[in-house]
Amino acid sequence: MGIEETPDDARWMTRALELARQAAAEGEVPVGAILVRDGEMLGEGWNRPIGAHDASAHAEIQALRHAGQRVGNYRLPGTTLYVTLEPCVMCAGAIIHARVGQVVYGAPDPKAGACGSVFDLLPSDTRFNHRTECRGGVLADACGETLRAFFRARR
Repeated sequence: MGIEETPDDARWMTRALELARQAAAEGEVPVGAILVRDGEMLGEGWNRPIGAHDASAHAEIQALRHAGQRVGNYRLPGTTLYVTLEPCVMCAGAIIHARVGQVVYGAPDPKAGACGSVFDLLPSDTRFNHRTECRGGVLADACGETLRAFFRARR
């Protein structure tokens, strides 16, 4: 959808998968995210809604918060957010407000995805004054299997 795969995509998504496993170890849905600019990690996070008692504590939000604190600004232009699961509508809104340049995700989310699976907020919705490029499928099998294994174990 507009952005080309880079040699670093697998490396950053592998790190996001490590963060997703951290979420699973804490009993959270295993989603991990890492925000990168110019080859440098600015922020990272994993799902923590249960542990943080915070419905907004998704991996993407955690990574944006971490990066914002680190750089001293909530606006994060020129960044790429790597996330193991397609962002939801809430996270897409935060991504737009933060002015993230690109989202690269692993597995699609057929129930709540906002990058085209269910909603198409990134990048197609022209009502926003900022558009974030979006591409899925990086290490999709590994990202999807991490989620499936987590839910299998809970049944």
